[in-house]
Amino acid sequence: MEPYRELSRSIKGKTAIVTGAASGMGRATAHLFAREGANVVVTDLSQEKVDIVVDEIKAAGIDHVFGLALDVGDHGAIKTTVAATVERFGGLDIVVNNAGFAHLVPFEADEYDEVWNRSINVMLTAHQRMVRAALPYLVKSGEGRIVNIASTEGLGATALNSPYVAAKHGVIGLTKAMAVELSAKGITVNAVCPGPIHTGITEGIQDDHKTIFAKRRVPLRRYGYPEEVANITLNCVLPASSFMNGVAIRVDGGQLARNA
Repeated sequence: MEPYRELSRSIKGKTAIVTGAASGMGRATAHLFAREGANVVVTDLSQEKVDIVVDEIKAAGIDHVFGLALDVGDHGAIKTTVAATVERFGGLDIVVNNAGFAHLVPFEADEYDEVWNRSINVMLTAHQRMVRAALPYLVKSGEGRIVNIASTEGLGATALNSPYVAAKHGVIGLTKAMAVELSAKGITVNAVCPGPIHTGITEGIQDDHKTIFAKRRVPLRRYGYPEEVANITLNCVLPASSFMNGVAIRVDGGQLARNA
């Protein structure tokens, strides 16, 4: 019988880029990774909001963090962010593609094409661009980890949300394709699919409507919290998670397990 293999559950000393980290799940992920000892690069559209998150993390006595304004729709800015990360911390081990937005729009709306193009660019094209920019460093790491934040909307659909739905379905497909191709380079790629979570995207929904939805559709009868998603993301990037690859993990309180 082979001896028990001790696998590391620590990301201390690893370096991670988290996109869309000024709020919600990205912010929670940045906080958690930093507390777990990783060097964290906090990115989002607004430098002011990024700096707030960095200051929050530093207030906990953690200094291995810095923030950069990043529009993930800008290919050049992605390359600059990766270069700045490597210059600051000497490498890159983890990429969390979290940046996104939601904009309900009917098919017949004049703005549909604009919303479609932005959705695909920010929530799908940007993912592959970030990974391609980071790839040489993820390979060098020897334990490269990529987590793409998808959604339960990538496993189903909601009316008036087709650009978002299409992008998130694409994220899951891209995750599988990356996992198959990049495994030979020692990199794992997985997707996390949050359901109803308390984030900036859902804050516009009235509390009573959230309660009604949760009681009707979610077996746990509540919305989730960003930290609950962040902890699943953490599990995906652990050295010990070396054989988990190409999966889409639902974090939805049992929403999609329930019959309609």
